[in-house]
Amino acid sequence: MPKLRIGTIADDKPVKVTAELPAQVYRDLATYAEALATEAGQQIDPARLIAPMLVRFMASDRGFARVRRAANSSRTAQGEA
Repeated sequence: MPKLRIGTIADDKPVKVTAELPAQVYRDLATYAEALATEAGQQIDPARLIAPMLVRFMASDRGFARVRRAANSSRTAQGEA
């Protein structure tokens, strides 16, 4: 089995967000959660995979990294950091 990109899920203080997902996306999340349980022995609710997947996606998006750096430097220059 290939190594999954999402490892253990950190227990962080959540912010509640409600979103609708296509049924296929939820089925894929459930399948991913099953694979994670098999690989890491960590049972997890499929919905808890959404945040780490978004974090991973945004961290790997070079265009977003540039936008975030520009926004952070703009805030720093304005003294909002």
